[in-house]
This record gives sequence, structure tokens and C-alpha cells, in this order.
Amino acid sequence: MAEKDKNKRYLPHTVDTRYHAVKTYREGNTLDFVCRKYKISSASLVRWNKRFDGTRESLKDRSHRTHTKHFNAHTDEELRNIKNYLRRNPNISILELYNKLVKNKGYKRHPKSLYKLIRRKNLRNIGEEPKKN
Repeated sequence: MAEKDKNKRYLPHTVDTRYHAVKTYREGNTLDFVCRKYKISSASLVRWNKRFDGTRESLKDRSHRTHTKHFNAHTDEELRNIKNYLRRNPNISILELYNKLVKNKGYKRHPKSLYKLIRRKNLRNIGEEPKKN
């Protein structure tokens, strides 16, 4: 067992362990027997059994990441407007940018959300050429 595995709170179960545990359970063995044999929790076995469709691929880990944007996220149009202003005016201050967006584009967010967006996405360097050493 690798050193980094010893420091983990728990060791994740392999797809083979999941597969054999579900197969054993579906052969008619009791939940308690299978959980003891494979050293798994009953909740895990029940979850794997629901997901199992006969293939090992159905028992693989899935991503927990959401596939949609957050409902408060900047829209694509807002991002495009911000990038265009920054590209045309690379030295514009955040307040000037905010005022132009409100006045000309109907921007309705707080100035701090604009500041956070620019910092997070590193939009300040859009119109600039990369610096050479």
C-alpha cells in the first residue's frame, strides 16, 4: 500500500470490488454477509445495486460537477460586452467600465461582482501583448 493511501480517511473501492459485491448480493446472499465479506457499508451496496445494469461501466465513479451555469453567473452577452470594453480600453478603471456598462449596455449587477469577475477570469490582460523577457 502506498504511503499516500495510508493517510486517506478511507480507501475507495475498486470497480472489481463493486462488481463482485453486487453479483454476490444478487446471487441470493444476505446484505450483512456481503457487507462483511467485502468490508463495505450497506448503503454503498444498495446504491451500487440500484446503479448496476450488468456491466462494470455502470459501477464506475461519476463526476459530481454540475453541467449547467449557476443562475447568478454572468451571461454570455455580459461577458462579451466586458471583454470588448477591456480590449478596446486596456487602461480603463473598474468604475469607468462599470459606468459604461450600466449606461450603454443595461448592466444591472453590483460593481463588486464586476471586480470579482475580472480578477477571477484574469480579464485585465485581454488586449495586451505578452511581455517578452
